[in-house]
Formats: sequence, C-alpha cells, structure tokens
Amino acid sequence: MSERFVIRNVKFVNGQSADIVVENGKIAEIVQGGSLPGNDGIDGTGLYVSSGWIDMHVHAFPEFDPYGDEIDEIGVKQGVTTIIDAGSCGADRIGELQASAAVANTRCFAFLNISHIGLQRVDELSQLEWIDKEKVKETVALYPDFIVGLKARISRSVVKDSGIRPLVLARELSEETGLPLMVHIGSAPPQIEEVIPLLAKGDVVTHYLNGKPNNLFDEAGKPLPVLVDAVKRGVHLDVGHGSASFSFRVAQHAKQNGIQPDTISTDIYRGNRLNGPVYSMANVLSKFLILGYSLEEVIHAVTVKAADWLGKPELGRIQVGDDANLTLFAVKQEPIVLVDSEGEQRTADQYIEAKGAVIHGSFFTC
Repeated sequence: MSERFVIRNVKFVNGQSADIVVENGKIAEIVQGGSLPGNDGIDGTGLYVSSGWIDMHVHAFPEFDPYGDEIDEIGVKQGVTTIIDAGSCGADRIGELQASAAVANTRCFAFLNISHIGLQRVDELSQLEWIDKEKVKETVALYPDFIVGLKARISRSVVKDSGIRPLVLARELSEETGLPLMVHIGSAPPQIEEVIPLLAKGDVVTHYLNGKPNNLFDEAGKPLPVLVDAVKRGVHLDVGHGSASFSFRVAQHAKQNGIQPDTISTDIYRGNRLNGPVYSMANVLSKFLILGYSLEEVIHAVTVKAADWLGKPELGRIQVGDDANLTLFAVKQEPIVLVDSEGEQRTADQYIEAKGAVIHGSFFTC
C-alpha cells in the first residue's frame, strides 16, 4: 500500500457516508462519501467502517496448548487491530509474548497471569507457591507499556484445593502494582458469591454470560445480588465467549434485566477458531445482533468501551490527525446458524463479516 491511500464510500454505523484519506499512517482527511476525485484506493461501497476492533480476551501464545494461537491469525486477519492476551503467560514467559507482539502487525497488550507458569498447565493456581508475588511485581516493572492488568482464573479446575486464596493474593497484588484484575469465573468451588465481592471498580469479570451452575443469574434468570452490587461499584463485564463460557439463554436473561456487556470478547485460540463455537470476532458480534442489540451497541463494545477501559480513547475514535486504526466490515442480510458454548443453535437473518483492517499505515484484507 502506498504512503497515501483513500478508502472510498464507506459508512459509519450511524449511516453517514465517508471517504477517508490515510497518509503516512495517519487519518489526513474525512469527507462526504464519493466527494474525492479519482477511483484509486479501496472501494468500500456497501461496507461499514469503525475504529479498529479491540478484543479484550484472547490467547495469543502459540507455544501453549490447547490455549494458544498466532497473534495476527486472531488479530488483523479477523479485522481486530488490538488484542489483549488474557493471562496466557506468567512471569516465566511473558517476555517471549512481548517479543512476538513487537513484530506482529496487530497491536497487542497482555494481562499477566499471577501464576509464574501461566497456562503451561491448566491448573496453574492449584499450588500457591506458583504465585510468586515478588516475581509478579518485578515483571510488571519490566513491561509497563505491555502489561495492562493481572489475570486470575478462579474456577474449580484451575484452583483445585487452593479455594479462594489465589484471588485474595491477586487482590493484594492489584493493590501493590496499581493494576486491575481480570477474573475468569466458572465452576465451583469457589462459589460465585465468594468471588465477585473481591472485585473492585475497573476490575474485569470475564465469562459473565456462562451457563454453568455457578453463574451470575438465578434459576428464574434474575441477576444475583453480587452481580447487581458489582455493576453499581463499576466492575467491568466482559463476555469472553470461549469454548465453554457463553450461553444464549443466560445472555437473554442478562439483556432482559438490563445487565449489558461492557465489552464483547472472544476468548479465541486455535481450537475454537478453527472448530468453533467462536470462529471469529465477527461471529461473536453477530450473536449479539440476534439477541436484539443494535449494530451501534455491538460495535461500541469493541471500540469505544474497550478503548476507554485501556485508557487509550484514541483507539476508539476516527479523527483527523490520529493514527489510522480502522476496521471495515459488512452486515450480510442472509440467514446463518450461530452456536453458543452449550451447543444451542439459533438462526439469524443477518450477520457481521470482517473485510479489512488498517493499522500502522497498511491495509490488511480479512
């Protein structure tokens, strides 16, 4: 791609048409669609444009199996310009992930797993000695521009006999480092009523729409008091779809009760990208359209809201003078079968399809 190129006849989610000029990696001009002379550049007729999609929960360290993948496979190739690895690595190997991120086309940040071994094993919090507080603090100091938070997976298969203790240590580490927590929730023990009260404003609860018995809604579909209280104090609700953590049924209960996602994320890695039920960010976003969320709400969750949580509002806007950070996508008016993590299928009459991404002055086709 040349140093200057034009994206023609795209539209914003509010329906406004635009031509966007990108020059030396920056947005140089935004004008009414079709008003710039010539026909060079990228023809965006029929496509939407937003600021680059941000995925708050991915696994981008391919050396770990099963929870790993290549950065650009789950980034720009999917229309996602910014990813946050959700605790694949602890102190032992976060440097390798940072080195990979430095040469990838996709912008990448990370939550540091509080267990120094990270996802080398999937019971990484079952031994308390694997939570080395000094190592965590030293590693955070080493990578201040890369590590954006701490990750603790608080469910039975991960903590085993350690119970709630890893989360108590994570809370202490959060206060000592000034970094927020991302907490994975799942099967008990610990009980969800023990977990959620330990989260503070700005912390992230991921998998909040999971359909497991230990979830955040009662049998009648009403939000548990701990969830209502968490929302009131500013705990951030993240989807984290994954292979086992998104239920259409629970998501419907949440919407009916006004418990909307702050951010929509995939929890994507090689297995659920290739074999489902995640497949892509676009596929996950389409599931929220079928639930009755508007296109504006869905795109807002993976642009403005995610950028605000990161403290990087420029990543959630399209503005002359900013770095060009864009996602191009279509909304196809065709039937598609969408599947949640519990195997429930729903047929939608429309779906989102990523078409391209602009980052670092280059255009990438999805």
